[in-house]
Amino acid sequence: MTEPTLTELDDLASVERPLPVERSFTKPFWDATREKRLLIQYDRAAGAYQFYPRPTSIYSGRASDIEWREVSGRGKVFTYTIARRARPPFRDHEPFWLALVTLEEGVNVMANIAGCTQERMRIGLPVRPHWQPLSDGRHLLLFEPDD
Repeated sequence: MTEPTLTELDDLASVERPLPVERSFTKPFWDATREKRLLIQYDRAAGAYQFYPRPTSIYSGRASDIEWREVSGRGKVFTYTIARRARPPFRDHEPFWLALVTLEEGVNVMANIAGCTQERMRIGLPVRPHWQPLSDGRHLLLFEPDD
């Protein structure tokens, strides 16, 4: 039996997501999302970015080497899948995209892709940030096509 092609996948905009836990070392990241800005950590000594936010550098192990830098959030889809089964709160919103996006700065971010049909999705697809509002004024980073 052949599965029919699904053109439109759920963008998950109607899903009430649990609020992300804010820790002292993630506060700058989450504060910036209130203004739909993307900050990621940069290790000055190593000259390299890291993502997800951590209390110390993945390169040196020192907190003193880390600073926050604003980036555009533009990148390309490195790989993706279609989630066809999910646990709450995503159950009954399937199918939806789950992708690994490589930002221009070289770090990978796992996120949902909004506004993208199956025909359009591909490895290497240029993407830009798509900010999903959370109930407390912060935003969750998703991506949308940018081509």
